Amino acid sequence: MRSNRACKEMISTRPYGKTGIAVSAVGLGAGQIGHARLSENAAHSLLDYAIDHGVTLIDTAPSYGFSEARIGRCLGARRKALVLSTKLGYGVEGIDDWTGACITAGVDQALRILQTEYLDIAHLHSCSRNKLERGEVIDALEQAKQQGKIRAIAYSGENEDLDYAVSCNRFDGFMASLNICDQRVIDTVLRNIHGKGFIAKRPSANHPWRFAEAPIGNYCETYWYRWHSMNPPCHGLEWGEIAIRFALSVDHVSSAVVGTGSLEHLQQNLDWAANGELANSYFEELRARFRDRDQQWIGQI
Repeated sequence: MRSNRACKEMISTRPYGKTGIAVSAVGLGAGQIGHARLSENAAHSLLDYAIDHGVTLIDTAPSYGFSEARIGRCLGARRKALVLSTKLGYGVEGIDDWTGACITAGVDQALRILQTEYLDIAHLHSCSRNKLERGEVIDALEQAKQQGKIRAIAYSGENEDLDYAVSCNRFDGFMASLNICDQRVIDTVLRNIHGKGFIAKRPSANHPWRFAEAPIGNYCETYWYRWHSMNPPCHGLEWGEIAIRFALSVDHVSSAVVGTGSLEHLQQNLDWAANGELANSYFEELRARFRDRDQQWIGQI
């Protein structure tokens, strides 16, 4: 499926801090690409569609099922036009998680599975502060970067762990939840990482507006309660559009990753993003709603 607008317009790119890496304003979160319920052909079609429409950032992880392997089999000659982001710190057989050895072996494992000679961005994936303080995982990342296996080293996480990672001043970039219902990182992190890349995850807040009643036990439950507490105005726009444009309106956001296994969903988000940032008055209204209703809401892991 391809809209006329998507055919005519390619998504814009933004700098990933001062790394020299440019990323598409909308990235593809490749978690669903790894699900067994999505066929190999469907996964490849989604990746091809994303690349054809200017999505250059693809974010994956070893915990995303078949995701890394499918990406590796699909990219081929198109690899150099893309920015591959994956996660490290766990999931290497026979090696303890969150050790320097796990990082070193994990880099080589990711290179093999993704069928690439280098990783553009390698994130420590929800690594706790005490493990960061030991230093060996960051040391191993830096060594892999020096060896040319990684272009940028980054941290993906939330709250106190993320704050400590920022304070280390050893990372090239960061990833954290950022959306209408999860704004704390705007004040605690984004104002303090000039020159660093930042990838916003969950820009659509897991779509809480799709539920008429509290979705008890659903991944979206926390955001649903925040959403109804905020009771934000939509001003005639669809909430999906407001959400993606809100994330892209935040200063210093390099990209917002949309996790999907659907061509239609990806296409819709690209079309919405093409409408540009929200009007500043509306953006500030949504910021004020969060601050006014905030009940010590923390970043969602």
